[in-house]
Amino acid sequence: MRLEDTAIPDVKIVYLDAHADPRGLFSELWDATKFENIGIHENWVLDGLSRQTRKGTVRALHFQTPPRAQAKLVRVSRGQALDVAVDLRQGSPSFGRHVAIDLNEAEWKLLYIPTGFAHGFCALEDGTELTYKLSAPYSPDCNHLGLLWNDPDLGIGWPVDEASAILAERDKTFPRLKDLPPVFGRDGGAP
Repeated sequence: MRLEDTAIPDVKIVYLDAHADPRGLFSELWDATKFENIGIHENWVLDGLSRQTRKGTVRALHFQTPPRAQAKLVRVSRGQALDVAVDLRQGSPSFGRHVAIDLNEAEWKLLYIPTGFAHGFCALEDGTELTYKLSAPYSPDCNHLGLLWNDPDLGIGWPVDEASAILAERDKTFPRLKDLPPVFGRDGGAP
């Protein structure tokens, strides 16, 4: 297992070891000790799965606010997706910047996203599935905000245009970054 920094140092790519033989392969998706040894110290409390029926499905840009803010560990278990994290931490040197990483089932990599980030993705193949580890349970009281997925100020190179994107109505109505009130402090907690 190895860790790679992204353009935003707090967001990490984790490369897993996969052991193959004629029967197939085996990989440890989570080992608390190994992850702590590479610097990821989260208490994961929830596993989730998101399946997209059609290519071009966009789920973005979501976050939960403190005190139920969520760190995420994301992997594509089937298909391929462009996975995006946007820094919403007030006072962060990378505030408003994003990381966009291609995740696919063939590569044994995960994206670690700490608290303080909006998260979203676009399915690049029909039937794409993403699995998540989350550091806080779902909380309807803390999950009322999001960020407009195609805010031009973010400059995200989504692989689908607005007319072709398959989105939830809610995702079309989120505010742009410039209209979003402060939601996270520098440490990913309350501002």
